[in-house]
Amino acid sequence: MRLSKCFRAAASVGLVLAGPAAAGVPAEQAARLGRDLTPLGAERAGNADGSIPAWDGGLTTAPAGLGYTGGHYPDPFAGDAVLFTIDKSNMDAHAAALTPGQRAMLATYPGYKLNVYPSRRSCAQPESIYEATRQNAVKGSLGGNGDSLADVLKGIPFAIPSNAYEIVWNHNLRYRGYKVRRTFVSAAPTREGTFTPVRVRDELVFDYSSPLVTSFDQLNNTSFRYLQETTSPARRAGQLLLVHEVVDPAKGDRRSWQYTVGQSATAPRVQRTSAIAYDTPQIYSDAMSTADSFDVFSGPLDRFDWTVSGREERYVAYNSYRLSSPSLTYAEIIKPGHIDQELVRYEKHRVWAVEAVLKPNQRHIYQRRTAYFDEDGYNMVAGELYDARGGLWRVQEAHLMQYYDVPTCFNASDVVYDLVEGRYVIQNLKNEEDGIDFNASDISDNTFLPEEMRRRVVRR
Repeated sequence: MRLSKCFRAAASVGLVLAGPAAAGVPAEQAARLGRDLTPLGAERAGNADGSIPAWDGGLTTAPAGLGYTGGHYPDPFAGDAVLFTIDKSNMDAHAAALTPGQRAMLATYPGYKLNVYPSRRSCAQPESIYEATRQNAVKGSLGGNGDSLADVLKGIPFAIPSNAYEIVWNHNLRYRGYKVRRTFVSAAPTREGTFTPVRVRDELVFDYSSPLVTSFDQLNNTSFRYLQETTSPARRAGQLLLVHEVVDPAKGDRRSWQYTVGQSATAPRVQRTSAIAYDTPQIYSDAMSTADSFDVFSGPLDRFDWTVSGREERYVAYNSYRLSSPSLTYAEIIKPGHIDQELVRYEKHRVWAVEAVLKPNQRHIYQRRTAYFDEDGYNMVAGELYDARGGLWRVQEAHLMQYYDVPTCFNASDVVYDLVEGRYVIQNLKNEEDGIDFNASDISDNTFLPEEMRRRVVRR
């Protein structure tokens, strides 16, 4: 493990394991961004043995000759060969770079493996996000017990983090575009591998990234708005979920509304609910994932105490273009016990390792959770979820990909493996769909009103 200079300084005064810091870093520290640090605060240099290369700006345009037309993304690294494969027989030799969740999966499933490829630091974001990140570094501050923040906008809030809360906020508010539309499939296969795909169409506005918002206060305590509509199977078609995510839970809870199929079309009930948060079972997960595991982690930080040990070198699913290819069917991906590991590309990257322990006065089905955040874009790439007795219950994995036309680094799909059930749920598959639209400029503010939900119900 290797810590950055400023993180070592923070550790020396107790900020790593103690409560959250109060304000941004000094200007001389922020000046490192774009120099020895990347514009988002990662170490620009590679590691000592060269297995992690230096960051050279990432991938910001469609590579020549790939015939990119939008929606789906051809693999710019298709010519890379597998360096080596990790399975149960040789996992001990690679233990230092494996997460506990990966080791558990290798020990549990005889056919589980990790194909390790050359590391490609492809993550990059627009220059406007880099500039906003530089501003946030000196102005941003945490509030409460680390579960709220202020004076940040558009960019990574804390590019030079001094504690775990700042790292998790970087994940929650990382750049993923502005107006986005997609159709995706989720599936929770049986132990035998049979599944019914649940197809969902959703629309998002990331208010935090809006070019129309010029101050933190203008957000009105809303970081994004999200509308989800189920389109199949028939028994679920028409189900709706609307969420307005808050920035500061002390100023109000996450605002959400839902409509469940089967209610009267003549008197539709779009209900305000506070249940779509924390450990509420996530829709379509067959109770194998929670609401705060959407996007691997999302929502308030206030039920856990968060600590960080620093940056670690781990094998993580990265540049997942092959797994996301439209040439694959869902049946080719979804197999008994785990997805087809032949399709998953692993690379060694530096990640921030964070642990969350449930506060004594709070309730959650997870007593402890660990999370690994990619240093180049702050996406959560892996995690472990522990039960009330401290046993490893579930393993999380995100399949990261650089959307080079935006540009942004974002998980193309993610999976939760339930070691107790011997099953899993995979979400955000788009192989058989039209792909993701990062330029959905026609999405209007009216889309995210409860009244729009009621109109959609009545029109059926």
